[in-house]
Amino acid sequence: MEQMRSYYLWTIGCQMNKADSERLESAMSQMGLTPTGSPNDADVVVLNSCVVRQSAEDRVVGMLTSLKPLKIREPNRVVALMGCMVGPKADRLQSRFPYVDVFMRPQQYEPLIELLGQRMGIDPEGCVGPLTAKPAVATYIPIIQGCDKFCTFCIIPYRRGREVSRPVADIVREAELLAQRGVKEVTLLGQNVDSYGHDLPGAPDLADLLAAVNGVDGLQRIRFLTSHPNDMTRHILDAVASLDKVCEHINLPFQAGDDAVLANMRRGYTNAQYREKIALIRTRIPNVSLTTDIIVGFCGETSEQFQQTYDLVRDIRFDKVHIAAYSTRPGTIAARHLEDTVPAEVKQDRREALESLQESIAAEVNASLVGRTSEVLVEGVQGGKAYGRNRNDKLVHIEGAEDRVGELVSVRVEKASPWSLQGMVAKAPALAGGRV
Repeated sequence: MEQMRSYYLWTIGCQMNKADSERLESAMSQMGLTPTGSPNDADVVVLNSCVVRQSAEDRVVGMLTSLKPLKIREPNRVVALMGCMVGPKADRLQSRFPYVDVFMRPQQYEPLIELLGQRMGIDPEGCVGPLTAKPAVATYIPIIQGCDKFCTFCIIPYRRGREVSRPVADIVREAELLAQRGVKEVTLLGQNVDSYGHDLPGAPDLADLLAAVNGVDGLQRIRFLTSHPNDMTRHILDAVASLDKVCEHINLPFQAGDDAVLANMRRGYTNAQYREKIALIRTRIPNVSLTTDIIVGFCGETSEQFQQTYDLVRDIRFDKVHIAAYSTRPGTIAARHLEDTVPAEVKQDRREALESLQESIAAEVNASLVGRTSEVLVEGVQGGKAYGRNRNDKLVHIEGAEDRVGELVSVRVEKASPWSLQGMVAKAPALAGGRV
């Protein structure tokens, strides 16, 4: 029986990875392990990986490489790699990183838990389950795993598999347990959250799930990520508009503004159809805030085609835009059948042009909120000042709420930047729901 007391868990990537890490942390906590801030001090080191971008995979490889001397110095230290970098077969990874003890695909916790149980001489049965560690005020609940879209640039279907939805009852029960432990806000997660339920008996959809979670006592807010334009239905939009706990915020990636590029990406919609969906969203949910994801420099993208993306951002005026330069992901359809012809410096120029445009738009949108009051969930304190998010998912720094973590407070916005708001606790309550 080995004396294992501590673990170090390093997570990179999306909210799905963060949710997976929370569950693994909970399991290790039940086994008596405590977190430490450095891999040098840990008996168990786990890297939760992401490969959506080449830069993310490079960071994981760098971190793995840095662990080799630690493993050589202390062979009993357990090193594990999990997440999207681990595909159905780990042979190549095992050959490349022979000092790694365990390779786990996304949401595949058992191999590490079983190994630790053997090393520590304990029965790990039941350790992987509902979260037991103290959760944050706002946390995540995975509701659907995998993706069936097979966009040409994306590796996710090959790493996380096809879509598999969790039963409504399981998700509601998890939300109830989280609320009992002080969680006030949950974000329902999926690579394509709008397709939730199509594989379940009776085919409940995301709207049905939102209604069920909306009834959980103690829970005050509900969000969901990430949506796909083709699966964002009127039923879902009506649920967002009518359910009091569901926040008026939608992330709807469009990825590119040119129809030919969208076809090469296999996104399944056109520029005009995307604009129509945005108009429908704003009609059904007048106070909605919108964010999106964009890839610049996809295979063969011309200056004229990029201009379509630029124009779409200018016209729609998103609250926030996530922009990435295209990088080839081995194993994707694009890597097999398309040529990455756009030079790196051109991709960077296009990215900077969009970032500059979006910064000016966000500055104008946020400046219009100064002097107004909104409802903010206080999530924590940093640098002596409280912070949280309003229903539109805008980060707000708050004076006078340092002792009110976990509460909903009315905040009068005093200052604004493109990235956040600053305000003070207001005497008058904010209007329930909607943009500030």
